[in-house]
Amino acid sequence: MSHEIYMHRCFDLARLGTGHVSPNPMVGAVLVHDDRIIGEGWHRAYGQAHAEVNCLASVKDADRHLMEEATLYVSLEPCCFHGKTPACTDLILRSKIPKVVIACLDETPEVQGKGVEILKKAGVEVVEGILADQPFKPSDFRNCFVSKKRPFIQLKFAQSVDGFMGKPGEQVWLSNHFSQVLAHKGRAAFDAILVGTQTALTDNPRLDTRHWPGKSPLRIVLDSQRKIPFDFHLLQGGQRTWVICEKLIAVDNQSDTLQFWQFAFDENMLKNMLNLLFEHKITSLIVEGGSRLLHSFLAENLWDEAAIFTAPKRLGEGVLAPKPMGKELARHELGGDSLTILRNEHVGR
Repeated sequence: MSHEIYMHRCFDLARLGTGHVSPNPMVGAVLVHDDRIIGEGWHRAYGQAHAEVNCLASVKDADRHLMEEATLYVSLEPCCFHGKTPACTDLILRSKIPKVVIACLDETPEVQGKGVEILKKAGVEVVEGILADQPFKPSDFRNCFVSKKRPFIQLKFAQSVDGFMGKPGEQVWLSNHFSQVLAHKGRAAFDAILVGTQTALTDNPRLDTRHWPGKSPLRIVLDSQRKIPFDFHLLQGGQRTWVICEKLIAVDNQSDTLQFWQFAFDENMLKNMLNLLFEHKITSLIVEGGSRLLHSFLAENLWDEAAIFTAPKRLGEGVLAPKPMGKELARHELGGDSLTILRNEHVGR
């Protein structure tokens, strides 16, 4: 069987760690002997064993003698340094696995090809680049985070079939239930979600995953003049929330789940905010704001992916939807709605 089939299995396993492993990458591993999977595993939670460890530990006693003739498939280059867990390259060498196949290199500075180099110097055959051109690799969030020193950014919005997001100051529902469920599934995969003041005041959103059984992201709202009332959904409940503003807030209003950050809302505000997210190891961000906020990210080329839900409704007039220019990766039909995923081929920092 081809390398691609087993690497697809690695990707599927890796995604089982969605919402649990950040800021570590999602990684899956499969051990194959004579076209038979004898072990598999994935990174289940941050600080716990890596995919390679779980994979090799899953091999049955009756098959352990086959490990010295097996091929290990891993969705990301094995780590080669001792962090919260030991180096996976050491485990691979101790297990005498003769061949390792990976999708892509780990761009973490401590790794970045060094894991492959260690294995090759020890006589292990290493095959690189299997499914490296796939648009939705589990390692995308992590490699963006460590290479660009900012989260992976997805712009997400709904539009009417004639290209409008809504009407000024008025809540307009465009997406159907299928789109809402898929949007909430997407939220569960990201560390944080961002909206602006106008979206918060107009829609009073919850920004949670109530339509999907997943972890709700950190909510972030840009509220320069502190206009959002404390009884709005964004500032209530147990979900972690950050409010970014220019005006100082009394310490009494802060809690374990609600925090206020002060920034100047100038030309450097977005980059300063992304630096803050990087410092707090937020590896992925959905920008789900209105047209103005989305356009600000587009203007600075600060986006990696766009998720555009299009409803078969016509508004005729209103707030024009942005038009990100990128490579179309996928298109899905959702009971009348459609979802288009674009990838930015000219990504900025």
